[in-house]
Amino acid sequence: MAPGGRSAAPGVRLVQKVSSTRAFAKIAPHVVPAMDRTVHRLTRGKVLLSAKMLPGVILTVRGAKSGLPRRTPLACMPEESGSWILVGSNFGRPGHPAWTGNLIAHPDADVNWRGTDIPVRARLLSGDERAAAWGAALTFWPPYATYQSRVEREIRLFRLERRTD
Repeated sequence: MAPGGRSAAPGVRLVQKVSSTRAFAKIAPHVVPAMDRTVHRLTRGKVLLSAKMLPGVILTVRGAKSGLPRRTPLACMPEESGSWILVGSNFGRPGHPAWTGNLIAHPDADVNWRGTDIPVRARLLSGDERAAAWGAALTFWPPYATYQSRVEREIRLFRLERRTD
């Protein structure tokens, strides 16, 4: 299945296959976020290149140690309730991505979703709630299974819900 529950088009299947490779895991963390940040800034938040394949947000959260705002482009899984699931896959590389530690330390954050800034609160998922979200994430983007198979750590999943405060 492609994102959104539809059958994957040949182009999507190719991207899924490529994104499951170890070469992609080495290169993508350096290229994709930088490209996304640049295009997002140049288009004043209207375009996120990676979102052409998967829905995406720009997460702004305070650094766990520095307290400074950290902006990270991320793929996300939008939920019907208006929340988002973020998957801390780190492209199947060892170690949790830094943004996950930042969210644990500072769960109040902001996302830019389709050009709109939205205040959110993050919750690290566990137990049955995590299992259900992981199953949905695997249906949404099957390469997550490959990423998990490469690492000993459990990939962190977060649900971001809109804040009204």
